[in-house]
Amino acid sequence: MFDLLFQKFDEKVSLTEEEKQLSRTFFIPKKLRKKQYLLQEGDVSKYVAFVEKGLLRSYTINDKGSEHIMQFAFEGWWIADQFSFLTGVSSEYNIDALEDSELLLLTKQAEEQMLEKIPKFERYFRILLQNSLITTQKRLASSFSQSAEERYNELVKSCPDTLPQRIPQHMLASYLGITPETLSRIRRQLTLKK
Repeated sequence: MFDLLFQKFDEKVSLTEEEKQLSRTFFIPKKLRKKQYLLQEGDVSKYVAFVEKGLLRSYTINDKGSEHIMQFAFEGWWIADQFSFLTGVSSEYNIDALEDSELLLLTKQAEEQMLEKIPKFERYFRILLQNSLITTQKRLASSFSQSAEERYNELVKSCPDTLPQRIPQHMLASYLGITPETLSRIRRQLTLKK
């Protein structure tokens, strides 16, 4: 179950076999069924999760009942409410599975112990954090400066080829900050341009 984690790790920092064996002891394997929660709003985030298989999303629900999707996490991606995880404050987000999923969970205590015993993980998580910050800044800037069509094209370019088949249209629209009808119009126009 750790193959993808180590593959992703090796893309940034290489581990010895001994370090890989030791790191396995810090993770908790977890299976989620489709629509099952990893985290619910109001709970404290106890884990960061690496997605070995499946697809998750992080989202909020406003006072009118509308979902606002913050993140999708495919195979090889990490997901958590970092603020809640690091501070112990109740989460404002829900995280649930869009497909049956297999995760590797890491508690705050296990993460601290792992960083102490395997310092290479410190560098790995720093690189992930930097990449996450860059992605967040780009997404924020694009929400102000790009059209809905440009944002959709960026999303499709940056995500796996199976994105439209795996994520319902209304969820893609929510992530992009547009209505499902606008997304449908964009897709139709793109199809006509081909």
